[in-house]
Amino acid sequence: CGIFFSDRPPGREMMMLQARVARRPWIRCLTTRFPQVNPRTSETFKEYTPMSAGEVQEIIGTAASAFQEWRRIPAAERVEAMSPVADRLRKRADEAADLMNQEMGKPVPQGKAEVEKCAYLVDWYAKNGAAFLKDSEYPTLPGFKKSFVSYQPLGVVLSIMPWNFPMWQVIRMAVPTLMAGNAVLLKHAPNCFGTAKLCEEVINTLPGVPQGLFRSLVVDVPQVAPILEHPAVQGVALTGSVGAGKAVAAKAGSLLKKSVIELGGSDAYAILADADLDVAADAVVTARLANTGQVCISPKRVIVDRSVKVAFEQKVLERVAQKKYGVDFGPLVHSKARQDIAEQVSKTMSSGARLLAGGADSPVPDGDCGDSFFAPTVLTDVTPGMTAFDEEIFGPVISIIEAQDEKQILELANQSIFGLGGAVFTKDREKGEKLAVEEMEAGMCFVNDFVRSDPSLPFGGVKESGLGRECAAFGMLEFVNVKTICIK
Repeated sequence: CGIFFSDRPPGREMMMLQARVARRPWIRCLTTRFPQVNPRTSETFKEYTPMSAGEVQEIIGTAASAFQEWRRIPAAERVEAMSPVADRLRKRADEAADLMNQEMGKPVPQGKAEVEKCAYLVDWYAKNGAAFLKDSEYPTLPGFKKSFVSYQPLGVVLSIMPWNFPMWQVIRMAVPTLMAGNAVLLKHAPNCFGTAKLCEEVINTLPGVPQGLFRSLVVDVPQVAPILEHPAVQGVALTGSVGAGKAVAAKAGSLLKKSVIELGGSDAYAILADADLDVAADAVVTARLANTGQVCISPKRVIVDRSVKVAFEQKVLERVAQKKYGVDFGPLVHSKARQDIAEQVSKTMSSGARLLAGGADSPVPDGDCGDSFFAPTVLTDVTPGMTAFDEEIFGPVISIIEAQDEKQILELANQSIFGLGGAVFTKDREKGEKLAVEEMEAGMCFVNDFVRSDPSLPFGGVKESGLGRECAAFGMLEFVNVKTICIK
């Protein structure tokens, strides 16, 4: 389709940078069009044409120029300039929710909640961001008058974002990174280019913000490496699969460029013998069915003390039966996702797990064509070695695992390549806190509630769940030069 990177400079502002870029072969994209398919109806409602090489080069050059202007604006003024994003998002909430529903099937009420959460994040950083970016005083070195640390932006940062939270993932990364003084180029999932464009319109037209500071790129996967290689691009943030994360982190590492990688999770919710089972069942079902189970931090493995397993199963089934299509869950993102989940469930059942509810043969709700629908499903008697235990199932499947006692619950909880967000349910809050802090191998752990992200708290994982953190001060400072200054 003609997408490639040439060694021809698109403008004078790029000539110095382009002189440093080694010649490279043309890189063809994988498709000439990006069809946008509604997962509920399987109808193609729009198509996007990939950007040409010249367009991409020009956008990078403009972002680099915008960065040079933006970084010289005082941090407090940058934060203030970005703050109107919150109201702009709220005014377009209905439009954005409808768009997300079309692009990836998110129920409209959940889409509106996602937009409000994005606006809340902007408000939170508008209140706190300037303080995070202030210089930090340090003990003065002997013989010096002053020692401190300054937080200086790095440059253009590439943002590679997924489809499951089409707006939240974008805003969560972009707003604090922009406030810190960087420029951001967004490569969104190919089924969410409409949401990407909406975010661009909201941010890139702000008064006082240089044109081109935030842009969305309509490009395919092969263009990621050449963009990262560009000398103006100084970092990359990715949310996605383990395979994609490892590839991008490896590429960034080879270039000695900063990366923040947020990947999957198959973390455990530990239901101890003394847990309030109503509280635990509410949390598990609410969290697992939100966004139709397509959430990295949802409870994919629920490990239950054998003494309360049967009672817990019943409470889960009662709550699953109350959930409504189009409100609490919807279709999966596409038909391939349905096929993958059906296969994972089938393999798990073939290994001895029992189906308590749902499954691939469940009736399709009215208004859904069925190509991408998978009913909320409950499996029990899942054990290590089964697909539902060993792999992440990215859909509305609750997998219940029996443990003999608290010790085995913890062993099974940590028996995973992932370490993103776990939870402990117990009436003994002191014990729950101790287990969450000292025993659960995860970047986040909640006690007596489901894991969720919030701008005020760092978000990220360990093991194969990723590198770095988003949100809070940690997220704002990921793409800065922590510069030590000593004055004599």
